[in-house]
Amino acid sequence: MTDTETLPKPKTWKDTLWSAAKLLFKIAVTSVLLYYVFTKVPFEDVKGRLLHANYWWMLAAVVVFFLSSVVSAWRLLSFFKSINLRLDTRFNFRLYLLGMFYNFLLPGGIGGDGYKIYMLTKAYKLPAKKLFWAILFDRLSGLWAIGLIVVALILFVPQVELHMAIPASIFLVGSAIYYFVAHKFFKEYTRNFVQAHGKAVMVQSLQVLTILLVMLGQNFSGKFAPYLLSFLLSALAAVVPISLGGAGAREAIFTQLSGPFHMNVGLAVFLSVSFYLISLLVSLIGVYYVLRPSRLQEGLPEMEQNAEPAEQEAAINKQI
Repeated sequence: MTDTETLPKPKTWKDTLWSAAKLLFKIAVTSVLLYYVFTKVPFEDVKGRLLHANYWWMLAAVVVFFLSSVVSAWRLLSFFKSINLRLDTRFNFRLYLLGMFYNFLLPGGIGGDGYKIYMLTKAYKLPAKKLFWAILFDRLSGLWAIGLIVVALILFVPQVELHMAIPASIFLVGSAIYYFVAHKFFKEYTRNFVQAHGKAVMVQSLQVLTILLVMLGQNFSGKFAPYLLSFLLSALAAVVPISLGGAGAREAIFTQLSGPFHMNVGLAVFLSVSFYLISLLVSLIGVYYVLRPSRLQEGLPEMEQNAEPAEQEAAINKQI
């Protein structure tokens, strides 16, 4: 099969077994992590905080997270432009929302990124590997932005007993190596490098603001920096796909850091749970494009009938 051939292959029993095994593993890990968390924090504490939150601040948090999704889709567009894939802005955002929904709906399958690769490969006859690297660099830009904000927040967390020069130097050296490798071996993807990474900083800043607004909804008046730093560190942990949408992993990191950072562990876990629920709520917008696929595909080249997600997964695995 060549890079541009995109006919889906039937899913074999081995593919089905592997997908089921991955899903069961993630369910098991998520269950263990959540069990650990709620042995440290009573579930009623988290539930009470949610029921008695200031919902105007919570609504503001949802709006800000939605804005972060808008900027995130805009960031991805920069990497697509680098490979001369010029999508309509509205279609790109619709596809991004659908991808978010699939990330929750298909935790053991291809997820949102795989669906985007499948659809764009099928519509524009691009090599799947090109799209894969564009999406990977989009994710890497987000990790880079998290690192930048983490370094900045360390200044305001006295419990981190490191001279500021140490994390700053590590970040600068890491950034230099990151850019050198990208420019040397993936030059095509660095055409909008600075622009895309600037957008990545905007995305992560808006997500940090989301957490800050949730804290204000709890009438919090203490030190924000330890909670915000813990949130970013938990986001790094959630990148590793060992649980369902990061559930359990974030809460476990918050729980572990609550001691050394002198945080209220109940509030810390509540922030993590709230962020997950806000992410889920915004991702549910993508259901509309599952029910109205013709609305999603407006303006695209004529495509064959979409395959089922299981067939899409098999096709993507053959191409990448």
